Amino acid sequence: MTGVGWHELLVALCLLLVLEGILPFVAPEQWRGLLQQIARLDRRAIRLLGLGSMLTGAGLLHLINH
Repeated sequence: MTGVGWHELLVALCLLLVLEGILPFVAPEQWRGLLQQIARLDRRAIRLLGLGSMLTGAGLLHLINH
């Protein structure tokens, strides 16, 4: 197993930025509404959403790499 190089990390960051930009570009008002809903959540709920997102991403990454 080889380590991930800087190039791969930068490619992943670039893809993340592209994916993150799709919703505000395509549906800015819905994106704004979603951000307002998230802003009303308490800190624990936001952290759980973040944890769920990280675990889902790590699980999917594991599945596609093995």
